[in-house]
Amino acid sequence: MLLNSNVKRLFNLAKQFQRCSVSTASDKLQPQTQENAPAEGKNMSQAMKAYLERAKTYNEFIEGEVKQYNIGKRHLANMMGRDPETFTQKEIDEAIEYLFPSGLFEPKARPFLKPPHLVFPPKKDAEFDTSGRPYHFLFYTGKPNFYSIMHEVVKHINSLTKEQDLILKGKQNSFYGKCDISGSKWLSKQELENLTVEIIHDIEYNNLIYALDRLIEFGETAKCKDFIMKLRVPLMEATMTFVPPEPKFESDGKAYVTTKDCPRKSARAEVTVIYPGTGNISINGKGIEYFSTIQARNQILFPLELSGLRTSVDIKASVQSGGESGQAGAVRWGISWGLRPFVTKDVLETMRLAGLLTRDFRRRERKKPGQARARKKFTWKKR
Repeated sequence: MLLNSNVKRLFNLAKQFQRCSVSTASDKLQPQTQENAPAEGKNMSQAMKAYLERAKTYNEFIEGEVKQYNIGKRHLANMMGRDPETFTQKEIDEAIEYLFPSGLFEPKARPFLKPPHLVFPPKKDAEFDTSGRPYHFLFYTGKPNFYSIMHEVVKHINSLTKEQDLILKGKQNSFYGKCDISGSKWLSKQELENLTVEIIHDIEYNNLIYALDRLIEFGETAKCKDFIMKLRVPLMEATMTFVPPEPKFESDGKAYVTTKDCPRKSARAEVTVIYPGTGNISINGKGIEYFSTIQARNQILFPLELSGLRTSVDIKASVQSGGESGQAGAVRWGISWGLRPFVTKDVLETMRLAGLLTRDFRRRERKKPGQARARKKFTWKKR
C-alpha cells in the first residue's frame, strides 16, 4: 500500500510538471515579434521615453526654422524681383552678398540664409528599441559609429596580413594589387564627425588615421577599395576644371593653341603650341639657350617630357619683364596650358597632380628690418 501511494504521488507531480512552462535566459534574448511585443505606452523604457521627447522637441524646432526660411526666401525673392518658386540657393547667396556686403574675413561671421538642415547639426535616430535594448553591438562604447569604423579597419588589416603571409609562402598568388589613392586625402576631423554624427577627440582621430595608414601599406588593398574610398575625399572634384580649348588651324593644316598673358612673378609671356611638330623651341627668337641656367631649361622641358610630346610639338614663346626664374615659370605655365587639347584625360590628370596647370602666386619675400635678409638673422655676438 505504501509503494502504490508513492507511485500515485509521482504520477500526479509528472502531470503538473507537463502543464508548467519553463523559461530560460536564452528565451529572454529572442527578438520580439508582433505577438510578444509590448503594447505601445506599456513596458516602455525610460531611455525610449526620453528619446521620444527629445525627438519631438527637435522636430518642432526644425519645422519652425523651415517656415522662417521659406518666409525669408520669399521676401528676398520679391526684393530681387525673382520668382520665389524658382529662386535657387545660389541666387539666394548672391542676393545676400549684394544686399548685405560685409568686410568680415571669417565666412561664418558673414550674413547668410541657408536651409535649417545645413545650419543645425543632425540628431541620431533611436539606437534602442522600446524595451531599451540597443541595436548596435558597440552601443555601450558611447560612439558606436566611430568604433564600428575602427573595427572594420582592424578586420581588414588582419585579413590582409593572412593573405600577405600566404603570398610570401608561395601558397597564394596576388590577385588584387594596391589601391590607387592618388588625388585624395583622408576625411578631416570635422568631416568624420559629420559622417558618424558623433563628437570625436583628437587622439581618437589620430588613432584612426594611424590605423588607416597601416592599412594602405599592404599590397592587396584593392580588395577593400570601397571601404577605403568612403573615408577619403578628392583633393579636387574633377579634372574638368581645366577644360581644354578648341585648337585653331594654320594654312598648312597644323593645329595650334595660343595662351596669352602667362604670369609668373613680374614676368609675362605669350606661348603658342603647334601640333604636330618636330620639337623646335623658340623663345624671343632664340632656342632653349635663351636661358643660361640648367634649372630654367629643365622648367621649360618638364611639361613636354611629362606629356610625352617632346618631339611632337613646336613651341613659340615671347616673354618680357622679370628675371630668368620668373620668365621660365611663365613660359612653362603657358606650355602646360597649350598642351591640354593634345593630351589624353589621364595625362591631363597627371599634369594637374604635378602642379603644371595651377598658377604659382609666390613672390619674392621682402627683406625685414633688423635681419640680414627675408628670413636670415644676423650672426649673434655676445659683445
